[in-house]
Amino acid sequence: MAGMNLDHNDFQGRAAPVLAVSIALAVLSTVFVLLRMLSRGAIVKKIALDDYFMVLAWIIAFGMTMAVIWGTRYGLGRHEENIPPEWASTLKKSNYAFSVLYNPALMMSKTSILIFYLTLSKSNHTFRWATIATLFVVNAGGFALTMLNIWQCTPVNAVFQTPIPDSASCTDIVTIYLSSAPLNIITDLAILFLPMPILTSMRLPKKQKIILIITFSFGIFVAAVDVVRIAYLQSAAETRIANIHNNLNEDNNLTSENTDFAWYASLSFMWSVIEVNIGIMCACVPALKPLASRFLPRMLRDAGDVTEKDSSISAPRYTYNSEMANAHRVPSIVETPPSANESHAEPHEDEGPMGMMDFLTTPDMNGANGARLDRTTTMLTNTTRNTRPDSPTFFDFVNLNQKKSMVQMTSRDSVFPFAMVSLLFFIWGFEYGLLDVLNQQFQSVARMSPGQTSSIHSAYFAGYLIGPWLVGRWVLEHWGFKACYSVGLSIYACGTLIFWPSAVLTSYPAYLITNIFVGFGLSILEVSANPFIALCGPPQYAEMRLLLSQAIQAVGTVIAPLIAKKAFFETYFDAPSLVDTQYAYLGIALFTVLLAVVYHYVPLPEATNAELEDAAERMDGANKAQIRSIPVIWIILGLGAFSQFCYVGAQEVNGTTFDEYLAAVVGTDWSASNYLAVAHTCFAVSRFLAAGLTLLVRPRYLILIFFLGAILFQALSMHLTGRAGLAMLLMVFCMEGPLFPLIFALAIRGMGKHTRFASVVVTSAISGGAVFSPISSHIVNEGRGPQFAVIVAVVVFAAGTVMPIVFSSVGKIRRVVDPMSWSEAASDGRPSSTSSVASRALSIVMMGKRPSKENGAVEFRERSSNGGGQT
Repeated sequence: MAGMNLDHNDFQGRAAPVLAVSIALAVLSTVFVLLRMLSRGAIVKKIALDDYFMVLAWIIAFGMTMAVIWGTRYGLGRHEENIPPEWASTLKKSNYAFSVLYNPALMMSKTSILIFYLTLSKSNHTFRWATIATLFVVNAGGFALTMLNIWQCTPVNAVFQTPIPDSASCTDIVTIYLSSAPLNIITDLAILFLPMPILTSMRLPKKQKIILIITFSFGIFVAAVDVVRIAYLQSAAETRIANIHNNLNEDNNLTSENTDFAWYASLSFMWSVIEVNIGIMCACVPALKPLASRFLPRMLRDAGDVTEKDSSISAPRYTYNSEMANAHRVPSIVETPPSANESHAEPHEDEGPMGMMDFLTTPDMNGANGARLDRTTTMLTNTTRNTRPDSPTFFDFVNLNQKKSMVQMTSRDSVFPFAMVSLLFFIWGFEYGLLDVLNQQFQSVARMSPGQTSSIHSAYFAGYLIGPWLVGRWVLEHWGFKACYSVGLSIYACGTLIFWPSAVLTSYPAYLITNIFVGFGLSILEVSANPFIALCGPPQYAEMRLLLSQAIQAVGTVIAPLIAKKAFFETYFDAPSLVDTQYAYLGIALFTVLLAVVYHYVPLPEATNAELEDAAERMDGANKAQIRSIPVIWIILGLGAFSQFCYVGAQEVNGTTFDEYLAAVVGTDWSASNYLAVAHTCFAVSRFLAAGLTLLVRPRYLILIFFLGAILFQALSMHLTGRAGLAMLLMVFCMEGPLFPLIFALAIRGMGKHTRFASVVVTSAISGGAVFSPISSHIVNEGRGPQFAVIVAVVVFAAGTVMPIVFSSVGKIRRVVDPMSWSEAASDGRPSSTSSVASRALSIVMMGKRPSKENGAVEFRERSSNGGGQT
């Protein structure tokens, strides 16, 4: 039989390393699975559902690996000219078997891990639902990709034919693998980080805790291998494109079917084998803890821990005191000395199978077969086996220090949280600026029409319409402000990863989906970050804080494009440079995931609805006023959302028409990117300046001034040409800068317990960016020119002025949105006059200050827990 006689030629090229690595990985994964089953069957004495799925994953992976091994015997890893024609059919069959088995193997191993996660904690509903959601994505995505691999050719039998019939339609398998790469990375990272919040919250001896976290962190190797595999897939795809290009004649017709697939795809197949088998081995590591506990117990104990031998004599017992726990609302550990009868007790007899988490959290064992813990063993978990409840958690949350609410913070208290969230503002501004340049690169290479470019911008803002309502509101209400950062960053990372198949396939629909995901994730960030900055600290400085944070974000947006153009494509815009953007997207996604993890652990304050309501209370009851039976706060919110909708729409009109406007009024003597950098700098600087102006001018006046300035300069930009027209457009950017934070801060003033809902409403109003830019683009395409097209921005800016005009003309609204100084607060909103020390002291105490007497003088100190509302 041809191909069965192994000689030196059989191992030429890449076949030898592919064969050696595949055999080694198959052996190692087999050993790990056998040890896992030995541990669960012989020691734990309980083979669970996740074990059966792991065995199934190993069977499928073994078949997939054998397909690659078999393929190396029939030409996989060789150049096509070195493969005998009679091998072609067998090689294609082995390649097809590999491609069909790859995704089911990943799907089964990940399903095993996630089913195991479901056994970790039955009381942490967030963890369980996140695990279930990941389980659904793994299996739904795996099934879809498996079907795609099965039907890679239509009809299916065409995949085995050489050459492929003209009547058949086939998709290159390497392209399919590249397109599925984001799903694999996303699920790998989800599996890696899902249990970490629980593991890091456990109260265990230090060594045990470190070992436990490391045990669950082995999945990072799978993610790393997946990234390496992507690099080889990308190289294979480039080689295929080059071969096809070389086989084209002058009429762009293929002169040969030779694409050298066996050569360029071999290393990709090898790394796929590594990915699947490494995944199986890493998934088996936690289940090997019982073996380590049995044979290497000292490795798992901290120095000074009580040994099994000593525990029967002197080890204290830690029991769970339910009454104390209920009284303090935290699990309580009570040390009880061993009784006289227990101090010299014999080891307990075998009492049946033991749960996996008992071994994961406890190093010592005793009993006849080691399957039970000594009841007196020191064990710093929340229960002992004697007192364990029916549905225990394996972790122990302890929160003895109550954090101060964000609305109770003084300016000094708010420095750290303000700095941390402002840093987040800068990072996402930087990443967004980088993404904007990468988007332009993709649009250039894909030769998108102006209409397609406009629709991509609209897709991004469409994410703002659905994100706050579908996810942002629920997360904000149930998990708090900080949780939105991790959730939003995670979704944002998914959006950047989806760029990979978009670029590989040069797919316009896929790119639309990418931008929707990016907008979706950022909208969840904004739902939380903007109100957090506004609320965290004295309320009279809310607008100033938000302006400063948004200015820091704008600085990131200015810096990123300058770096991107130097790093990736300073002088050329072509297909090879698009490969650089793919790796840039991958880097952004991985960094964003890391950022999401970091912000999960950053200590940031929160505020309950009750605290928000207390902070909004005023002595004059202004926030409870009504206008024709409509609460004034809802009128404020509605006008704020409308104004935000108009502002973002007008801003996007200027952003999308900037290049065309520049070409029309100035020409091309200086690159558009340099002019845009100047415009963004003006935008950022104006926010810093406006932050200082809030100390002198009421915010509602500032909004009106900047809106009117935008209308004026926008109208002038329609009629002036040359440098004068450009200067007017740059002034429009200056006027735009402060509007967003000012509108947002005023729109949520006085909302109290409805603040979270108000934030969702105002954030979703950012979707105005999807409405007006297509209108201006249509005007340009109709031949009216970009100068005339900006009339859309003039009209929309004019509509936005409704908010500040109403805010300034209606007294009941004015009293809510105007920050009140301490002197005004003491006299119920009216300028203070001469009054007795006693009356002023009483009013200031009521507003959150307390008198103290030092050296015979009376002074007033701000309470550290001051939650004063509009004061």
